[in-house]
Amino acid sequence: MLSTITSGAVYGVRSHLIQVEVDISQGLPCFQIVGLPGSEVREARERVKVALKNAGVKLPPMCINVNLSPADLPKNGTMFDLPVAVGIMIALGKLKQENVAGTLLLGELGLSGELKPVRGVLPIVREAAVQGVRRCILPAGNAWEGALIREMESIGVRNVTEAVALLAGETVSVVKPGESMDGNGAESVVCVTAGEVACAAASVEEKAKEEQLDFSQINGQQGLKRAAEVAAAGFHNLLIIGAPGSGKTMLARRIPSILPPLTREESLEVSTIYSICGRLQSVGSLRTTRPFLHPHHTITGRALAGGGRIPAPGVISLSHRGVLFLDELPEFKRETLDILRQPLEDKQVQIARSSGSYVYPADFMLVGAMNPCPCGFYPDRERCRCTPFEVRRYLNRVSGPILDRMDICVEAVPMAFADMTCSGEAEGSSQVRERVMAARKRQESRFAGSGLHFNADMGAGDVARYCALEEAELRYMERMFAAMQLSARAYHRILKVARTIADLDNSDRIGTIHLAEAICYRQSDHKYWN
Repeated sequence: MLSTITSGAVYGVRSHLIQVEVDISQGLPCFQIVGLPGSEVREARERVKVALKNAGVKLPPMCINVNLSPADLPKNGTMFDLPVAVGIMIALGKLKQENVAGTLLLGELGLSGELKPVRGVLPIVREAAVQGVRRCILPAGNAWEGALIREMESIGVRNVTEAVALLAGETVSVVKPGESMDGNGAESVVCVTAGEVACAAASVEEKAKEEQLDFSQINGQQGLKRAAEVAAAGFHNLLIIGAPGSGKTMLARRIPSILPPLTREESLEVSTIYSICGRLQSVGSLRTTRPFLHPHHTITGRALAGGGRIPAPGVISLSHRGVLFLDELPEFKRETLDILRQPLEDKQVQIARSSGSYVYPADFMLVGAMNPCPCGFYPDRERCRCTPFEVRRYLNRVSGPILDRMDICVEAVPMAFADMTCSGEAEGSSQVRERVMAARKRQESRFAGSGLHFNADMGAGDVARYCALEEAELRYMERMFAAMQLSARAYHRILKVARTIADLDNSDRIGTIHLAEAICYRQSDHKYWN
């Protein structure tokens, strides 16, 4: 008898629905899985056999064939265990095919029949909802994740027995999230609604806000704060140079507190990546705050960009729609830093393997912090003991192409004693964020229907359209272009930063004052590298 179960698989950040076809027929006893299964999928044979035995289902000595369709797509992971087990139950006549109509099944089986959480549930459930599936049966640990898709009824079960009972239409007790599930009682499932997800999301977001660092904790460094505000408003890359203890890291860690929250679509994008990596919050809510990742300088290129035998997203993709903070920038290996060049331009990471090409999104804001020399005090010759050669070698660890991709380069000057003992309360993140949000709304209105989100997203054609200059501003930029020997990329980045400064100034046109401030943010790199 033949049965067909709807399941799914993830490729990069995209997902496809997979039809799990199970046929049991007379012949030599065997259990084989075809359809380009990975090693984890092939091992499902042993897990399913023992799990069904311990659930009271004895498999007959017959030929069991499982096909994962479409057969030309590679299948990896353990999420096919439950669909295969349910398909066998239907093929044995213990369930009817119509019981699984319009239902998505995912889950890994333990030998006892217990269902264990799996990765990548969110993108699969999202794709299933697009294709008209309205119910999903998942491990109890993934029930929250499935309920993040509003159109989907998400039901979590603890073991294969509960899944079969639920599909057979038997009476089961519904356990709400947070309630204990007594294994000695009747079968019980976890049913999560969209309303409960919204409440959990609000709770998680409120907790994140309480734990967030604030700009009011930074005394002085007004120029540095202004540069961070401009960078946050336009999602521009930011490089901070300064002596040790001048507040570079302190400010960088507070940038997320002034960034606008994720939109619904952005939240789904970010949550999808974290779901694939198994890092989505188990409490069950979409990520509403922008990611902030700060890897150590010993990170490898593969960990940064992603990859592996079965490709997985790296730190770059985990920073999507958020901030990637690289502290002590020159301490990173130069070849590791140069990996950032293509993602910073294309906003994606491409990984090629013999099994196919995987694409991960990488639209992030790069924030770097560094000392100007090995000892950190250059150009203060009273404190700096580095030779000119040592200074040059240290600075050259950051390649020209990476430096050219930094929209804003600002210097953190040493703190004055008056700033340290200032009794007046510094401006808080909430006040800065209001201005950033106002500039963000102007960008939303400007880029409506264009696919762009921030000023930093603009390409060369977009710059010509949205950053048009009048005659006086054109003459000013012509002089600056020659005097500073700007590249075409640097010129466009100055215009994009100037557009953001104009947005913060609530101005529809880019004036000379906006261009002058944007050019000031290119002076520090000329000071140290030229």
